[in-house]
Amino acid sequence: MATTRTANAHWEGSLMEGQGTVDLASSGIGTFPVTWPSRAEEPNGRTSPEELIAAAHSTCYSMALSNGLAKAGTPPTAVDTRAEVTFQPGQGITGITLTVRASIPGISAEDFAAAAEDAKQNCPVSQALAGVEISLDAALAS
Repeated sequence: MATTRTANAHWEGSLMEGQGTVDLASSGIGTFPVTWPSRAEEPNGRTSPEELIAAAHSTCYSMALSNGLAKAGTPPTAVDTRAEVTFQPGQGITGITLTVRASIPGISAEDFAAAAEDAKQNCPVSQALAGVEISLDAALAS
């Protein structure tokens, strides 16, 4: 069964001086302020499209990795993923770095590396972002 999730954005004013909000409508968990400076400079308590992409990507990747590991008979105890989305004004999103640390009893480093790479290639958000270089730093937690 397909699902659809919705977010709504409202913007007032010019790009540089204006401001807006993004509302996570499907979940109803909040409305968050956005500005150009929060995107191109410092967040200062506001979000940006890139932060929202990073949230989606880190979550999707963690879910995909967990699923792949469980299907292989080595379910993780914990998966922690950070996504860093780099935005360059005038160029757009120039890269994404995923950093994952996972606790997985009984898995070899080689099998973990293969599972981590498979999740990077096959998580739906990675696939949606295929036009951007995505790098991966994956390691078992110590």
